[in-house]
Amino acid sequence: MSVADPRDAGTDSEALRRLLAGYPHAALLMTTAGQIAATNERAARLCSDLGQEAAGEFPSVMAEAMTNGAIAVRSLKVPGRESAVSLEVTVVPSAVNGLHLVFARDVTMERNLRNALLESRQRFKDLVEISSDFAWEVGSDGTFAFVSPKGALGFAAAALVGRRPEQLVINADDDGPLPFLTDRPLEETELWLRREDGSIASVVMTSVPVIDEAGRWRGARGICRDVTAEREREAALAGARSREQLLNYIVRTVRDEIEPADMLNAAAAGTARALGAAGSQIFLQRGSGFAAAAAYGETLDDSDPAAWIERAAQAGVVTIASHDRHLLTAATRHRHQVNGAIVLWRTDDRGPWADDERALLQDVANQLGIANEQIANHERILRLSRTDGLTGLLNRRAFYEDELPRRLRRAVIDRNSAALLYVDLDNFKRVNDVLGHQRGDDALLAVRDLLLDNARPGDTVARLGGDEFTVWLDRIPADAVEARVAALLEASQSLASLSGDASMPLGLSIGVALFRPDLTDSQDSLIARADQAMYEVKRAGKGGYRIADHHMAVASEPQE
Repeated sequence: MSVADPRDAGTDSEALRRLLAGYPHAALLMTTAGQIAATNERAARLCSDLGQEAAGEFPSVMAEAMTNGAIAVRSLKVPGRESAVSLEVTVVPSAVNGLHLVFARDVTMERNLRNALLESRQRFKDLVEISSDFAWEVGSDGTFAFVSPKGALGFAAAALVGRRPEQLVINADDDGPLPFLTDRPLEETELWLRREDGSIASVVMTSVPVIDEAGRWRGARGICRDVTAEREREAALAGARSREQLLNYIVRTVRDEIEPADMLNAAAAGTARALGAAGSQIFLQRGSGFAAAAAYGETLDDSDPAAWIERAAQAGVVTIASHDRHLLTAATRHRHQVNGAIVLWRTDDRGPWADDERALLQDVANQLGIANEQIANHERILRLSRTDGLTGLLNRRAFYEDELPRRLRRAVIDRNSAALLYVDLDNFKRVNDVLGHQRGDDALLAVRDLLLDNARPGDTVARLGGDEFTVWLDRIPADAVEARVAALLEASQSLASLSGDASMPLGLSIGVALFRPDLTDSQDSLIARADQAMYEVKRAGKGGYRIADHHMAVASEPQE
């Protein structure tokens, strides 16, 4: 594009140039041939920045204006020295000296700002639509004017617009001014709202008021984030911590005890206190059934737990309504095998059991399953340590250290007479020597059966070792002892068929020591008198009995 000589312009041209100088944007005078006759300062800078090639776009707009004989307006995007420039070009055709007015306004910044604004609005719109949070605005009438297109709390957006927000807030009157109607900025305010299905949601809200130029409140807008799942996880974690603390308390309480019975009583008491139960009971498996092993608090009327335990074994922790009580039952297991149960109960006024309480009882039952197995093992070991391996009767240690002292104490307290029988087999060695030890064991078992058959429910039979047995006759008058012993001797004649030699028949020699509560008689002296009386029977020829005097002297033991 060439520049015409400005001296060629006449008086009218001079007026046009003055017009250019007063225009605030770029303005040019151009000839019909496309030459620049004059420019204002803004146009000169523009032409310099764009270059001749870009300015060459103007004649096409001039041609349009001259062809139509009217003002032509066109938006152009022309290359600049650094970046493209957007121009709004207006051509005013004129016949004055063949010059035409060209106005060029740089709208690059406006276009960029408008595009940025449109992009920002689209970005905001996209974020609002895809966000799991929901945006809202309340108008000056206190109703929702806008809700995110996705809706909120299960409501469609259209269902909330025009609705008052306090209709969604749980206990709206208790929280003072609602954040939906705030007159000051609020951050991270937590509210409980009601979902469309009636369930409860916890939301965290950030909101700001809408204030007009006159300072008047025109509404509020904000964002709500549904944190229900987070709160549920926090509550579950807090419940787990609480259960862990209570379980640790129960476990520590149990571990502080040494005796099995005390351990279970401690577990029953600790669990009941931890769960606020009126009472509790722990059952252990005994054979094919279950027996109460520990209890705490009020007595449970229902005595047969088999049905509860069966339900708990199948379904885990179960709740049962019994009379005016709520029962909570859990089976205890070891290696997936049910070995007992724990039952808690409380009255109707306390209401049903909560999920956390059910979970804690399951944790307790898991621990008790191990404890019950340990107790069962302890009882088996104790039973083995107290019983004779062949006959199953109490052994020497259990009888002398536990059973006899207990029986004597009770006899002294109750002022009852009793008797201690010291029983020794006659000619037992001959059975082993002639027929072998298996026949000897058979003979010992026959003696066991004989003694048990001739004992009453309150009496005690024990094997002291070898071929020696003892019988405690409980609560028996002194004048009735001799008849009982004579009947036992008569029944012992059946043992002859087990003899190793017909000339040396298997039989019993019995020494008897009477216990009288009115006389001082220690355990040792009682045993010694019964033992000495038995050996006197041996010396006299065996197969009889002797009732010892109260102060019988101890003599040397005879040979069999």
